[in-house]
Amino acid sequence: MSDLQRAFARAHLSRLPPEAPPPIFDERDEEQEELPLHPPESPNDSSSSASSTSSTGTIVPSPSRKLFERPRGSARSRSTALPWEDFFSQSLSFEHKTPSETINHHVYFTPPTSTGPLIVTHHGAGSSGLSFAAFTNELLKLLPSAGVLSLDARGHGLTTTTTSSGGPPPTQDLSLTTLAEDVSFVVNAVKTLSKWPALPDVVLIGHSLGGAVVTEVAHERLLGNALLAYAVLDVVEGSAMDALSSMDTYLSTRPRSFPSLASGIDWHLKSRTIRNTTSARVSVPSLLVEAKSKDLWFWRTDLGATKPFWEDWFVGLSKKFLESRGGKLLLLAGTDRLDKELMIGQMQGKYQLQVFPDSGHFVQEDQPARTAQVVADFYIRNDRSALVLPPKVDDLIKQGKLKPAGQKEA
Repeated sequence: MSDLQRAFARAHLSRLPPEAPPPIFDERDEEQEELPLHPPESPNDSSSSASSTSSTGTIVPSPSRKLFERPRGSARSRSTALPWEDFFSQSLSFEHKTPSETINHHVYFTPPTSTGPLIVTHHGAGSSGLSFAAFTNELLKLLPSAGVLSLDARGHGLTTTTTSSGGPPPTQDLSLTTLAEDVSFVVNAVKTLSKWPALPDVVLIGHSLGGAVVTEVAHERLLGNALLAYAVLDVVEGSAMDALSSMDTYLSTRPRSFPSLASGIDWHLKSRTIRNTTSARVSVPSLLVEAKSKDLWFWRTDLGATKPFWEDWFVGLSKKFLESRGGKLLLLAGTDRLDKELMIGQMQGKYQLQVFPDSGHFVQEDQPARTAQVVADFYIRNDRSALVLPPKVDDLIKQGKLKPAGQKEA
């Protein structure tokens, strides 16, 4: 290139605007929180899903561009709690008295129409009924006639237990049998309150521990013929039993308290325990309780105290899941969670399998829209009212469309 050409190029290039830097973060949709640069390991991440991390560029920002500066109010809005009223129409409590204690079962409820199904959800250990809030919002867009009943298990959320003396019990009965009976009690209490002559078609959905509970309800036929189908979210017997050995280590590394509610929400997002901002903003506040000093927030449920029940929750889960009546759905965050019994059952077509490899353990929170779509399709596939049965032989004979056996045609 001649000196004249170089001069001409310099003169024109100097007039061009500075090159825009590449984006620092891999942008996701507005409902998805930006992933941390180095997300810590979480027990809710499987080997198949924990490896999904965000990548950043190697740009060194100049002070004038402030590339890492968030818009004002952005961080605050992502950690601001959302009210349950944005997701459910009612918050109800049902008193259940026994000779030794009184349980006030708390639920979130949006009633179905006269012809719609009732979707009953049960959360996992340490969570609450609001774990299904964002999912409910998406599901009712797809099935507007459906109702959703999302309960707080005993010892979780706003469900409380008192002894005959008026104080809290020294230990909560969280055995699988008791939790399954609680589901039956709550569903029938809603039936009575709603003055339904009979239960509508019921679809049970349980996450983690909740998956074991709804399977127990189906196996013991506690809802009778009203149970249409049930779905289990990200739990199988084999991997659940294997994970129990590391639960103590996880609980010892989890923060014991938070200086504010916002910091609790932020921790769940930064640790990728929950990967969806909207769901974290509505579900996390129900997991924490403010200390009397009003400067610390502690976990509402002592997960360590539930240890005596861990093995009872999951032993025999795969067998019961495959044997129980009703349509069956297993939604996982990774195929590595399937144990031998479930793999054989899946190959035999005994249940529907859906995998969300880009989700964490809380699939209904991380991917509420996709989970809702799968559940809506699952219900439609098992909907009794949509079945068109062939006419009975007796009816055809009465209508003159078929001759009785042995009678000759005229």
